[in-house]
Amino acid sequence: MKIKTAAMKYEDVLALPEQKHEKPKRPGMLLRTLVRLLSAGDLRATDFTCRSIGMEKLGADEPCLILMNHSSFIDLKIASTVLYPRPFNIVCTADGFVGKQWLMRNLGCIPTRKFCSDSALVRDMLYAVRTLKSSVLMYPEASYSFDGTATPLPETIGKCVKMLGVPVVMIRTYGAFARDPLYNGLRLRKVKVSADMEYVLSAEEVKALSPQEINARLSGYFSFDHFRWQQEEKIRIDEPFRAEGLNRVLYKCAHCGAEGRMRSRGATVKCEECGKEYELTEYGYLRALRGETEFAHIPDWYRWERECVRGELLRGTYDLTVEVEICMMVDMKCIYRVGEGVLHHDREGFRLTGCEGKLDYAQKPTASYGLYSDYFWYELGDMICIGDQRALYYCFPKGGGDVVAKTRLAAEELYKLVRSGSLTEADAVT
Repeated sequence: MKIKTAAMKYEDVLALPEQKHEKPKRPGMLLRTLVRLLSAGDLRATDFTCRSIGMEKLGADEPCLILMNHSSFIDLKIASTVLYPRPFNIVCTADGFVGKQWLMRNLGCIPTRKFCSDSALVRDMLYAVRTLKSSVLMYPEASYSFDGTATPLPETIGKCVKMLGVPVVMIRTYGAFARDPLYNGLRLRKVKVSADMEYVLSAEEVKALSPQEINARLSGYFSFDHFRWQQEEKIRIDEPFRAEGLNRVLYKCAHCGAEGRMRSRGATVKCEECGKEYELTEYGYLRALRGETEFAHIPDWYRWERECVRGELLRGTYDLTVEVEICMMVDMKCIYRVGEGVLHHDREGFRLTGCEGKLDYAQKPTASYGLYSDYFWYELGDMICIGDQRALYYCFPKGGGDVVAKTRLAAEELYKLVRSGSLTEADAVT
């Protein structure tokens, strides 16, 4: 999937009028049916099945909040099929509206800017369930998983559920990540996909429970490990390209510690610094071709990288400085290519400078609990996004080095350290 882009000077982009807010629309039966029909081919190819758990408790015309884990592009096709003919609005990233506003709004989509404070989003969700009498589908993780495990949930999810006051349904997928992991460059594998659709909370339970209790209840549904699932279910994935792009996730060599020197080809990933090479087996394990296998499980390697980043932050040695191509979004007409710059990230947060000295944007560590980052974003390249409600800055690192995963880990860990008091704002500055 591609996105509409255009070159424009930075100052001219800032001078564009702000995007006007529009209330959500209830998706019509015709478009709901069309989306379901268009989804049938992919679901048939994956031999898709869905298990319904407790859904008889939900009234046919009763609005609900539908939460779903986010694995790949097939997620919406699954939701459009298993929820049919129930009308539902979809909370989705605002850049998904670029160049196709009419279609997205009539499909019932509600735009939001990932990892930015958005008070209008809750109002739009309330409008959907109360006025439109429509359910709301939300991917609370907000980003695809890099390593096949759950990404952090927003602390505000419990409050959001309380405000809506409607039943909560969970759709949990199996095989969607294995079929199309983000790192693998949109190449599909032959994997069966299934889902559980479960009635999780009644409106009465939502009213009785505290936001913290709701958070605790929901966190259990967002605890998963897709590689472990593949291993335990003995799912064989024999595509010869299955490890390509894995260096984006495993950016730090587990043997010598070098960063940005991992390269992948076919079914293997190799460190160009020390020569250590690993095979991704057909059943989802890593195996060193020579010597000890430091991590046989990809999420264990990724967890080790997280611990390394956390250590750098505590010691004050973490520092990202990378030249980037810069794009901006200020409306839904286009993604604007505004030039080049430098993205810097350390304990003080993010700072983006560029566009011939005209751009200087800073973002504190506590601005968000996560980071909008992606691989091969709209087929443009690996991307790190920062910004606010006025403008989003999409930064595309130049020269390789696989910095996207480390930056996401650093942003998540820095947020937790500052919020917990392990690292104060004063520490960050010093």
